[in-house]
Amino acid sequence: MSTEVKVPTLGESVTEATIGEWLKQPGDAVAVDEPIASLETDKVAVEVPSPVAGVMGQQIVAVGDTVNVGAVIATIEAGNGKAAAPAAAPAAKAEAAAPASAAASEASVDTVTTMSPAVRRLVLEHGLDPTKIKGSGKDGRLTKEDVLAAANNAPEAAAAPAAKAADAPAAASAAPGRQEERVKMTRLRQTIAKRLKSAQDTAAMLTTFNDVDMSAVIEARTRYKDLFEKKHGVRLGFMGFFTKAACLALKDIPAVNGQIDGDEIVYHNYMDISVAVSGPSGLVVPVIRNAEALSFAEIEKTIGDFGKRAKEGKLTMDDMSGGTFTISNGGVFGSLMSTPIINPPQSAVLGLHRIEDRAVVVNGEVVVRPMMYLALSYDHRLIDGREAVTFLKTIKEAIEDPTRLLIDL
Repeated sequence: MSTEVKVPTLGESVTEATIGEWLKQPGDAVAVDEPIASLETDKVAVEVPSPVAGVMGQQIVAVGDTVNVGAVIATIEAGNGKAAAPAAAPAAKAEAAAPASAAASEASVDTVTTMSPAVRRLVLEHGLDPTKIKGSGKDGRLTKEDVLAAANNAPEAAAAPAAKAADAPAAASAAPGRQEERVKMTRLRQTIAKRLKSAQDTAAMLTTFNDVDMSAVIEARTRYKDLFEKKHGVRLGFMGFFTKAACLALKDIPAVNGQIDGDEIVYHNYMDISVAVSGPSGLVVPVIRNAEALSFAEIEKTIGDFGKRAKEGKLTMDDMSGGTFTISNGGVFGSLMSTPIINPPQSAVLGLHRIEDRAVVVNGEVVVRPMMYLALSYDHRLIDGREAVTFLKTIKEAIEDPTRLLIDL
């Protein structure tokens, strides 16, 4: 007896997704509610749970296929152990066309772990044993970065796998170091590209800059970080200071927290701050709700939770929806200065950058201070230059004198 597995409801206005990865292969034992596949939507990755316990049956669609909500993507067969694989699905048929030696090699890889096609290909190309590689992905699964790191540490004399030998004629015709690889853009990356281009085409975007002396914040963190972590169970980071400073500035300059809707301007009396965090498929922007009402500890806990769930692919559609203003911290990657792009339909984004010691003049003397460049990109249709400059100046003053955050100055 077979049970159909269908694409679940994905969220408001989301009607389709792309098969990102099969987490179970035909014949694998499956528990009820255990994820069998990962779907990529416009915003997040969504896991598809098994409705019943049994054995993974047919994979009706292949990785990369687009599926609609309610579509049947797989079947679960009755049973409780390893079973013979059913008739080949589209993905399996494609693999069957590969040379026998490559298929045999890949089959041996599949018996020890479940991997995405891209990861499986890297394992085979480098002739690695996946059981000896520690996975950093969800549930310990291997990522491309794990395989590449293992390949860099592997002995150069390792034998090339059969799959690589099968491609030898094509490789021999190309000059060393000039190979190319074509990888289909993930659904999330396609959406990011469309939204960012749309922002450039629609908004009258302008960026203004300032710099800020981070001495006071660094001193505060150094003095209180241990007590803060002991009391709240979370580290005191820079984002808490900047989120509170942004809320202070948004209160003074409400246009930066607004948006254009047709021929109307929408002003928000709440501050839902989108914070950019890195996920497996790219940059995502979950939202800190009512940030103006949260404490430093609540903000840091929320951001920490977002970062953890982003790496695990567990952010939900609700986490990503809304947002009235965005903070993007390129400094964690070493960026000195940038012009961030607005996250539509928002009207502004604050870009943070790396902290570095620079010579500055203070009270007529040249001193060395830890400085950071700030960048505010904004929609000039709604926000005037004076407002943008005042907004950044307010953040600068609050960071250089954090007491302002406590007395609302």
